[in-house]
Amino acid sequence: MACSDSDYTYLRELVLSQSANLIDPSRNALFEIRLTSVAHMAGASNVKGLVDILRSRRPAHLHRAVAEAMTINETSFFRDLKPFNLLRTTILPRLIENRKKERRLRIWSAASSTGQEAYSIAMTLIEHFPEIAAWDVRIIGTDISRQVVDYARRGRYRRLEVNRGLPAGMLLRHMTRDGEEWMMSERARALCDFQCANLCAPLLSLPVFDLVLLRNVLLYFSQQDRRSAFRYVRRQMASDGYLLLGNAEQADESTDLFAIEFSENENSYFYRPAGER
Repeated sequence: MACSDSDYTYLRELVLSQSANLIDPSRNALFEIRLTSVAHMAGASNVKGLVDILRSRRPAHLHRAVAEAMTINETSFFRDLKPFNLLRTTILPRLIENRKKERRLRIWSAASSTGQEAYSIAMTLIEHFPEIAAWDVRIIGTDISRQVVDYARRGRYRRLEVNRGLPAGMLLRHMTRDGEEWMMSERARALCDFQCANLCAPLLSLPVFDLVLLRNVLLYFSQQDRRSAFRYVRRQMASDGYLLLGNAEQADESTDLFAIEFSENENSYFYRPAGER
């Protein structure tokens, strides 16, 4: 039996409440694609049966499983080169100069998915900024999905994953082949820590960050949830920190929290905190 319109409405509202991921009705077919395995795990023969279980028993673990299955986890190493060029030529040099007395950096890869963004930052630091090798540097990746957080912690990637965006030279310098997988170097892994967190319902005690990458996730948030996420991110940022968003994302609704800056060299935008935390 297929899901009814009310079933899809129920699922969209469930995902929205659990993860702030706003799914358009035109994408209802995604539920059938992504939730079939969750349905079977719950003992249902199809997604309709899963909805019946969710409605009747309201099991919290299944609600979370549905939200995690529907969360967009598309990522790759060095996804979109412009932000990483901006980090290398402008943002990281400024931060390193400003933090040379403390010799400490905290970087947040928010909505980090399976970890490629955080490890890309680690490789950038190792390759281009050897002067901070003895600094206290932590790159913290957070994601709502426990499954992808566990995957990131392993630091092991399939051939298809390392072939997406990772130059061959960097692959050989920072990863070791182990059978059909490639394993991140101990040095890169030592810089990264991955934790489970919801941007719209923060429960973790996170440090103050010098740099936040919040890319390609706000597109799926409602306007209200975007504002909540920006407020939370601003509270976690140093007053002279930096924020990078995705290419199609802007902080226009949070102009009281962030000021925009433009890098002519990289033809890219980034954000600085404005006002009080």
